[in-house]
Amino acid sequence: MSALALSVLLSLVSALGYAGGAIVQERVAVTSPDSAYLPLRRPGWWGALALNGLGGLLHVVALAYGPLSIVQPLGALTIVFALPLAALCVGRRAGATAWRGAVMATVGLAGLLSLVGSSEDHALDAAQRLAAAIVTGGAVVALMCASRAAHRHPAVRSVLLATAAGTAFGMSSVFTKSVTVDWDGDLDSSGTLFSLALIAVFSVAGVLLSQASYGGGGLTAPLATLTVVNPVLAAVVGILMFGETFRYGTTGTLLALGCGVLAAGGLIMLTTERMEETETPAPEPSPAVGAQITGAVLSSVPRQRVDGEDVRGPAHADGPLTEQGVEPGPGELFDPAADIAPGDADGPAPPGERAPAAPYARRTLSHRRRPRVRS
Repeated sequence: MSALALSVLLSLVSALGYAGGAIVQERVAVTSPDSAYLPLRRPGWWGALALNGLGGLLHVVALAYGPLSIVQPLGALTIVFALPLAALCVGRRAGATAWRGAVMATVGLAGLLSLVGSSEDHALDAAQRLAAAIVTGGAVVALMCASRAAHRHPAVRSVLLATAAGTAFGMSSVFTKSVTVDWDGDLDSSGTLFSLALIAVFSVAGVLLSQASYGGGGLTAPLATLTVVNPVLAAVVGILMFGETFRYGTTGTLLALGCGVLAAGGLIMLTTERMEETETPAPEPSPAVGAQITGAVLSSVPRQRVDGEDVRGPAHADGPLTEQGVEPGPGELFDPAADIAPGDADGPAPPGERAPAAPYARRTLSHRRRPRVRS
């Protein structure tokens, strides 16, 4: 197997590892809402870290065997691999909108990375490291504050946290590249120690923010945002600080801008699709259902006579409650005919019609308490 074929194979396996880790992270976030950032007690979260670590290791090895212009765009296939894996492993099928958004983001990112020209390796000096650390830290904190302000919109909050995670991971990659270029085998230099500390801080922040981004935001929107922001930020730093340019001059720059717009459109489509899923209002009951509910409520209200007395009698009566009144207790004679209130009976019903049920008035007994009026 040639070195180029090996790098392509390693890149594909790396994308699969990243996709599997993202699926596990999303499931952990759904089942552990109380541990949004650091679910240490969930074994699945540690498995997701292992899958992401494996994907990162294979990506580095692929870069050792193949050119950056091929390995980096293949890493964008993480979004495309995650959709069928989620349907196969957890039974979550993506709709047509999610597929279109994922394909748009992947094609746009792959085209953008393939147009970034390569240059000689550079290392950040002390002033550049400090400026990059301050700007990146401020951007991450601002995105976290914005996500807290957007807590009523889970999809927007998820994308903001994923953007912060991608920013942290992107700058961690930049500082890692700077350390490897400037490495001379000596850890005593202050610049190396400072860069290693920044790598640790941004890596941990990226892990925590990426885990929190899957809470309430689904799988595709935060994963696509994280996958796009990370390499794009590294490419922007390379252009601004390392003097890298786009291939093919002005034509390549215009093509890169078009690819960036395509990737951004895919992210927007994924975000709006998730917002429509989470913010769909509950359907209103139909008139027939409303009439049934109203009838059930009204049927539970006790019927009353004109004088305010409950036809069915009080609930604390001695005998059981029946439709006609209180059933007589032991030793009591209850004559329904004698209980008919004067003027209640309207005479016999006409032939062929059912006689209406005669309301009965409860007799007042000397040894029983006076009934209460129940409304």
